[in-house]
Amino acid sequence: MLKSHLNPCNCMLVLRLQVTRNPWDPSRVPGGSSGGSAAAVAARQAAAALGSDTGGSIRQPAHFCGVVGLKPSYGRVSRYGLVAYGSSLDCIGPLTHSVEDAALLLNVISGADSMDATCSKEQVPDFTSGLIAAEQLDSSCLQGVRVGVIKQTMGEGVSAGVAAAVNGALQHLQQLGAQVKEVSLPTFHLGLPAYYVLALSEASSNLSRYDGVRYGLRAKDGAAANDLRKMYAATRGEGFGPEVKRRILMGTYALSAGYYDAYYKRAQQVRTLVQQEMQAALHKYDVLVCPAAPTPAYGLGDKISDPLAMYKGDLMTINLNLSGLPAVVIPCGFSQEGSGDAAVKLPVGVQLVGKMFGEQQLLRIAHIYEQTASVMTQSTQPQVVAAASQQQQLVAAT
Repeated sequence: MLKSHLNPCNCMLVLRLQVTRNPWDPSRVPGGSSGGSAAAVAARQAAAALGSDTGGSIRQPAHFCGVVGLKPSYGRVSRYGLVAYGSSLDCIGPLTHSVEDAALLLNVISGADSMDATCSKEQVPDFTSGLIAAEQLDSSCLQGVRVGVIKQTMGEGVSAGVAAAVNGALQHLQQLGAQVKEVSLPTFHLGLPAYYVLALSEASSNLSRYDGVRYGLRAKDGAAANDLRKMYAATRGEGFGPEVKRRILMGTYALSAGYYDAYYKRAQQVRTLVQQEMQAALHKYDVLVCPAAPTPAYGLGDKISDPLAMYKGDLMTINLNLSGLPAVVIPCGFSQEGSGDAAVKLPVGVQLVGKMFGEQQLLRIAHIYEQTASVMTQSTQPQVVAAASQQQQLVAAT
């Protein structure tokens, strides 16, 4: 089982199977770890797909691939059936072509589940009921809506193309009547180190079940056939990729005697601070806004040798997993990358953050933006979709 299983943290880099590519530029990544779902939707191979989001794994691929990605509130959707990575962070959510499709799919997958003790019994509304048709919208349809722009996400490290697209989205929200103001979250930068301590600690615990005894791959060659410890080591050595091994080792270290208080306990304290600050900001604003990632999609293999740079790409998304808040990423523009014959136009997503179990209001605002901004049109199609369309036309002509 594990030998052919694509590890959740490694699925975009494993070469045992095929590498998933970005439909807008096949030389670039689709994001991870739900990049396969995002790429399938962007390439028109699926009307919708599910993804798992522990630190941005729905929202970053949505940003890279130019689709809608929704991370619901923690507990809104059952995690039963998901291979657990970080149990207190994992969320299941939809990747779709439109906000309306995301709302429809969320209607289906939300609700209490006796098989998941962390699943909330919060009442599930009809998430499509607040969506307004385009012909019913006017020039002040967001009048009175308070939008807070997270100051710490719009400065150094954000590419010019991403900043321009997000600023354009903010201007559009203002034109629709929203009150857009900057909000400072001083603890925002602390989320990244806290997240990686907590997520890797939980991962090392969750993935320990893959030991070759109860289920999954079991190494049987050589000494592993007769020695339990060697069988454990050989099984995990074969079944896990290098990135998963790195994360298990780091998490095990953080939980070890003598380091628990210094790392894990302190990270939990930081998590509480992040939660309190995010919730305080959402008392003043209806939604918070920031980029989904600091750059557009990067090239395949560009960051394999620099895992820290790859981890920093989660800076815009992880605090919402720490705080359990819902967030949706919707396309807001494009960034021109490269020059000359190598120039390519890549999608950029803006991230809207809502109140706990406030998906209905969050989707309403996102839907209004989507309907009025019209970022994705028939003329803005991924390379693979445009190429397939041209091929179909040639076949029809002959």
